[in-house]
Amino acid sequence: MFSTPLGLLLGQTMADKEENKMADRLMANKSDLARQFIEAIPHARELGMKVESISDGSAEISMPYDEKLIGDPDTGVIHGGAVSALMDTCCGAAVMCHASAPGGTATIDLRIDYMRAATPGQTILTRATCHHMTRNVAFVRAVAMDDDQDNPVATAVGAFTVESKF
Repeated sequence: MFSTPLGLLLGQTMADKEENKMADRLMANKSDLARQFIEAIPHARELGMKVESISDGSAEISMPYDEKLIGDPDTGVIHGGAVSALMDTCCGAAVMCHASAPGGTATIDLRIDYMRAATPGQTILTRATCHHMTRNVAFVRAVAMDDDQDNPVATAVGAFTVESKF
């Protein structure tokens, strides 16, 4: 049974609309849970990470420049370990908010290619996307950049655990 003439034209029933609303609420809950989890991680707080956006299988997290994160005092460049922590955290967030992910995750493998030093004084932003999910493993790609978004600081590919539903 169609609920409205427009629904009739579009082939949508009330049940379809309710199912879509439920899916939207579930995704919002997953995104909120992932955001709260990331913001509660002690190292994420210590590094100043901020969740910029999070949605179905995608996340953006920024890390502001901070002198305590400098790896090379002569140049002022942020230590690669801080960049890797940012990328790992962002990839995990992308997995946690994926529509097929039942819950938490952990890093199995993360390969990071450092392309160049981040520019001192600039915030680093990482964007991660969970592009494939199996029953046990999620696959993620990420890029970290500063103000020069056409010239990445680093790229990453990773595999993450997927909690069993049982």
